[in-house]
Amino acid sequence: MHRRTTKWDIAFNGSNFILLAAMTLMCLYPFYYIIIYSISDPVQALRGIAFLPRGFTLETYVKILQLEDISHAFFISITRTVIGSTVTVGCSTFFAYLVTRDDMPYRSLVYRIVIASTYLHAGMIPNYLLIKHIGLRDSFLVYIIPGLISAYFVILVKTYIESLPKSLEESAMIDGATTRQIFMSVIFPLCKPIVATISVFSVVGDWNSYMDNYLYVNNPNLNTIQLLLYKYMQQAQSFVSLSREDMENMTPGQYNITPETVRMTITVVVTLPIMFVYPFFQRFFVKGIMMGSVKG
Repeated sequence: MHRRTTKWDIAFNGSNFILLAAMTLMCLYPFYYIIIYSISDPVQALRGIAFLPRGFTLETYVKILQLEDISHAFFISITRTVIGSTVTVGCSTFFAYLVTRDDMPYRSLVYRIVIASTYLHAGMIPNYLLIKHIGLRDSFLVYIIPGLISAYFVILVKTYIESLPKSLEESAMIDGATTRQIFMSVIFPLCKPIVATISVFSVVGDWNSYMDNYLYVNNPNLNTIQLLLYKYMQQAQSFVSLSREDMENMTPGQYNITPETVRMTITVVVTLPIMFVYPFFQRFFVKGIMMGSVKG
């Protein structure tokens, strides 16, 4: 029997809708504000912006994208993100599968060491000395090798694999499949939800990372877009001064750049590319993170 909708139900549903709409607005508005500020006329934007840009212009984006070495830094960031995320996801997934196998020697000890590594950290100076000792300073590999295996990813994937039927692996073993064949042909295809989940984490982490560039790399040819734009953001006033030199012949009402506009534009330039990753993985993301956390 269909229950009759009462006034209290309508009021409750309406309150939920208003509350969730307000929470959504609070989450989305800051990023929306940054975007409309970056495409507004800088002088008019100083008078305040609410929901619509003031004096639409893309001149700040043009100036930012014309900065020296910006295209090469984009290439370095994209390359390290693609290679680093692929290697990290692949190695972490395979390692997680190994620690689920009963025939792996000392697998319980190894897994406990992995968990302990999430709590214990040597610190910045020992890490720097290690990177220098193994010859990774001023090398592109410093973006890849230190993150080959993520303990957090191993825990998520291991928990997910343990939720899969053991009979699938046993059937493949009876047919004579090797460990690598079982992983590639049976386990990995079934792990798409959790692989998509850790892929999102890995891509976002690699794209946003700049501390390894800041600490271990002095070669300007290996600078990432994040570090390069971070430097420009810190020197926004100097950037504005340089830009104004190019606009000496402009009339006073034509265009001007302010440090705040530079900061907003750089934030969008760094953030927007990674936003395109989520639509491709969204359908797997929630399923993977839920199923990967069922068992502890």
